[in-house]
Amino acid sequence: MRDEDDFELSIAGEIPREIAGVYYRNGPNPQFEPRGDYHLFIGDGMVHAFSIADGAVRYRNRFVRTPRWEAEHAAGRALFGSMDDPGNTDPSVAGIDPGVANTNIVWHGNKLLAMAEGSRPFELDPDTLAPRGYLDAYRGNVTAHPKLDAATKEMVWFAHGVGEAPFSRTMSYGVTSGAGAVARRDNFEAPYCSLAHDFVITQNYVLFPVLPVVGDLDRVMRGGPAYAWEPDRPTCVGVLPRNAEIGAMRWFSCEARHFYHPMNAWEEGDTLYADLMEFPRAPLIPGVDGQLGAYPAARFVRWRIDLSGATNTIGRQELDDLSGELPRFDERYTGRPYRHGWYLADTRAKGFVHFDTLVHLDLRTGARSTYEVGPWDSLGEPLFIPRSASSREGDGWVIALARRGESQYSELLVFDAIDIRKGPIGTAKVPRLVPMGFHGNWRPA
Repeated sequence: MRDEDDFELSIAGEIPREIAGVYYRNGPNPQFEPRGDYHLFIGDGMVHAFSIADGAVRYRNRFVRTPRWEAEHAAGRALFGSMDDPGNTDPSVAGIDPGVANTNIVWHGNKLLAMAEGSRPFELDPDTLAPRGYLDAYRGNVTAHPKLDAATKEMVWFAHGVGEAPFSRTMSYGVTSGAGAVARRDNFEAPYCSLAHDFVITQNYVLFPVLPVVGDLDRVMRGGPAYAWEPDRPTCVGVLPRNAEIGAMRWFSCEARHFYHPMNAWEEGDTLYADLMEFPRAPLIPGVDGQLGAYPAARFVRWRIDLSGATNTIGRQELDDLSGELPRFDERYTGRPYRHGWYLADTRAKGFVHFDTLVHLDLRTGARSTYEVGPWDSLGEPLFIPRSASSREGDGWVIALARRGESQYSELLVFDAIDIRKGPIGTAKVPRLVPMGFHGNWRPA
């Protein structure tokens, strides 16, 4: 998508008047034809904002105007090389931050933050989406998936590949206060250089994954991929009490497994649990031979870590048999025991992040309900919106963007969160296709 627009959206059904706020969705959208091979991880960020009030929806989309975007916009063409061919970068952009701020969009501390793997958070105006720039207070890169603790109001985050050396195994643990001030950033050494996308927290612990998507400078020098799946490496998890010094870290491991996105984690006595979408190998990442291979199916799995000292092995239990991704839950319960979760499934086995079904799981009863879109359609990441700040868990709505492939437009779908099988209770039609994206979040009015 090249243009930036503002639309009042037509409504079918009813958008509940209790829903008031803005749904922001971020994703990759290169403003020019890329140089060489294109990987969706390196497309320019574009934020799509759906402002909802009094049963009406207004849509606005804007590029995230990073220094990279500004340099290429001024030149009228792509200047940066691809993920696996950085040498194809134009010499004119030497010294310009290559970040694309394209992966997530988070509202915290009265700041709207566009986030990606290798950069500081990039602040946007929450109303106009105009750029406010990178936040230097973070003192380096931050990953795209911070956790917001509803009880403490803190934003907990981490980073990998920290420092000037390429493919560093240094990681960071950070905390931002509810007021938006960076309260700590501490570095530690991981077992190896891992492209770890997401992590989890519990009420008292933070869990850092080190997954066998490994960065290797020697391999790059031999012409191989920068990051590759190395199944002979173990999957590792570092566990740290949230308020402790880095020296209190303990490491646990299991055979090679991968995940991009967890749902939630919590603790029961000396046992930690983490629910996540687990892949047998990393999708979208080549092997050491440079071959991507088939897109593997992910399953909803629970990891178990025993802190009592009996074992350092991560236990695993499969909870659902559908191939899925992009799990979300009632995030007022982040780091706490929870009951309800939602995710997307690929029931037609099309592969490559084509999701046709929205799934609700009741983790207390084991009941599963689903809603399936048409054969030419696909769904984006679901998001739960509570009815009120004090409503019971799961009392509210789930929203998701649907791409209507045959008709070439998109719709914002609104579901009763606990009864998704009856279909959307309201839809807001965008008069064109919204490009496939990554993640989104809610800012209440």
